Amino acid sequence: MRTEEGLLRKGIGGFYYVEAADTIYECKARGIFRKTGITPLAGDRVAIGIGPDGTCTIDEIRERKNFLARPPISNLDFLFLVASVSDPAPNTLLLDKMIAAAEEKGIEPVVVVSKTDLHDGEDLRQIYTAAGIRFFAVSSVTGEGVDGVRALLKGKISAFTGNSGVGKSSLLNRICPELKLKTGEISRKLGRGRHTTRQVELLKLDGDTYVADTPGFSSIDVERGAILNRENLPFDFREFRPYLNQCRFASCSHTCEKGCAVIQAVRDGKIHSSRYENYAAIYEEIKKIKDWQLK
Repeated sequence: MRTEEGLLRKGIGGFYYVEAADTIYECKARGIFRKTGITPLAGDRVAIGIGPDGTCTIDEIRERKNFLARPPISNLDFLFLVASVSDPAPNTLLLDKMIAAAEEKGIEPVVVVSKTDLHDGEDLRQIYTAAGIRFFAVSSVTGEGVDGVRALLKGKISAFTGNSGVGKSSLLNRICPELKLKTGEISRKLGRGRHTTRQVELLKLDGDTYVADTPGFSSIDVERGAILNRENLPFDFREFRPYLNQCRFASCSHTCEKGCAVIQAVRDGKIHSSRYENYAAIYEEIKKIKDWQLK
């Protein structure tokens, strides 16, 4: 049996597809992973064993630098959060939850606002550039902003996520037309798009550039589990960090306390009110969850 190092591109039905030495191998995972509760994820760097008869197994999963449970993917360099300027309307609360989740996991968030042929999205640009978050305004119709996204992807592993109908597949098709990802029509009755992506799969754009088009995150319960918690949440809003050690009280929640430097920064226009209001809303949601519910 010989061993190869590879990149797990997709898992489906108990089979895992690993790229190693310019070849895709269909593998099964060793039983030890089930016993230890570890599930191989798209993005994993793995060691595979290749038998004389061509059967392949995933023998080892290399240490992950990060991972997300939903979408299930690991070792991301960027998480592109796609929202549309309209149809469906942008939901900044959901965007800020996902930005916080990315920050918590050590993944660089990038906000992409699509359909700018309908509206320029300048209000969203102001919110997120003020927070120090990379921002792109794109149109899959005119091609605006697509080159900037393509340049950032180069040599990285990235995931694209967002509500259904915001144009993730259309954007990826514009970046790399040979992908020919299926795109769906907006459901007028529901006011949202139909899901057209079935499972997480790393798509190879060129030699060392991979992207994943993922199911929508509108139903994600990001405040549960270990993704977000009250203690870390202020640090997950990066523009809060310069002020966190300036509050009067060490236990400040930055929601209502006197002498809160974060609240003062909002009043002074140094932190955008939209971001702060979403922080306060997320904090209140997390506060209602009991410790036993997180176990």
